[in-house]
Amino acid sequence: MAEPWSPPPSFAQLDHDRTARRGYPEAVYCAGKTPDQLRAIAAEIRDHPDHVTLFTRATAEHARAVLGELPDAHHAPDAGLLAWPPEPPAPTGGLVVVLAAGTSDLAVAREAELTARHLGRPCELAVDVGVAGLHRVLDRLPLLRSARAVVVAAGMDGALASVVAGLVTAPVVAVPTSVGYGAAFGGLAPLLSMLNACAPGVAVVNIDNGYGAGHMAAQIAAPH
Repeated sequence: MAEPWSPPPSFAQLDHDRTARRGYPEAVYCAGKTPDQLRAIAAEIRDHPDHVTLFTRATAEHARAVLGELPDAHHAPDAGLLAWPPEPPAPTGGLVVVLAAGTSDLAVAREAELTARHLGRPCELAVDVGVAGLHRVLDRLPLLRSARAVVVAAGMDGALASVVAGLVTAPVVAVPTSVGYGAAFGGLAPLLSMLNACAPGVAVVNIDNGYGAGHMAAQIAAPH
């Protein structure tokens, strides 16, 4: 017997055709949404299993609501992200390398890594490779030079993006993070540093926008 039809939630219009239209699905931004809203959204998504859905900026309370409807969803608390279906697609295209300048930048870097991975790209994550110890970046050169796209998540002075862009042929997607002392102004200082990078080939997303960086890298590294 067919399940009774129920209308979509009045507070959201999910774009189920986005994958067909532009090749990548939409994501659900959890911040600002109530658990009940996310529960209803997850219930609607459950009926459309033909594409990957990412839930970003999810708190523990958000995650409980989503998992109540999608119990097998992959949950990465360190990135504030859930993915459904839980397993990423078989990787295609070029390698995406994600760098976290410091351990404090890891949450944003993980959001970027998991986004690119669930959008179908092979990914490698390298952590604590900031410019305060330049040898740590140089130790990663073979990995960096094998990448089709590099994501750099860095707070403080944000200098890592410019340094990396001067060492590799791949485009660099820079993510300023809200990490640093007072004069970092919640990520504004690294944002301006990255926008003023002296090395060409650096694109900059908004502060802490790991999802946007991972998405851009996945598009850059897509199969030709």
